[in-house]
Amino acid sequence: MVRLERGDYSRQTLYSDSPLEVARKWDSYGVKLIHVVDLDGALEGRLKNLGLVRDIAKNVKAGVELGGGIRDEETVSRVLDGGIAKVVVGSMLLDKNMLKSLVSRFKERIVAAVDAKDGIVRAKGWLFKTKVKTASFVKSLEESGIQTINYTDISRDGMLAGPNIDGIKELLKITRVKIVASGGISSIDDIRALAKLQADGGLAGAIIGKALYENKIDLAEAIQVANAD
Repeated sequence: MVRLERGDYSRQTLYSDSPLEVARKWDSYGVKLIHVVDLDGALEGRLKNLGLVRDIAKNVKAGVELGGGIRDEETVSRVLDGGIAKVVVGSMLLDKNMLKSLVSRFKERIVAAVDAKDGIVRAKGWLFKTKVKTASFVKSLEESGIQTINYTDISRDGMLAGPNIDGIKELLKITRVKIVASGGISSIDDIRALAKLQADGGLAGAIIGKALYENKIDLAEAIQVANAD
């Protein structure tokens, strides 16, 4: 199990050599969805660890969503046929024809990855800076019928510096699509801040990574805070 800092493949931290055991650990807390990224696939542009992720999906009660290196429609189909609940795609969605086809064929099982830095969308494993503004991309996704967006502020990811609350608020203002926050979540106070956005602005959820591996957040407490009225 590896984490990057700000999407930089030269700045990796290895936390475990058994992703299955890590997934079982998080599953034991009663999470609804486990987010998995094939970093090898994201870097090489083709899925590399599907067998391992299928094994995870078979051995946990939670649903599993997979992203990283998924760059064509048939790969999406192969992933979903393997018992994985949702597929997270990003680069493919910049092609409007592909976006339309994916939504038509796979509906709510497609999750859009909106990975951005300084208000501009990044693609191909975060290595390619597009010319697409985050807000306009989100609006195009909504118009296509996408139901869930995983929004990552790359500058915060893996840095334990707190999520981009202002950026999340701006997206919540312009779309009714479910937004899941990712990147920088580092403390239970961050979870409280995101829970407030859930209550006031409709935030759908959050992805926690490095903070769990480094024991900055207790998952049981995070779930309790997130589910509090």
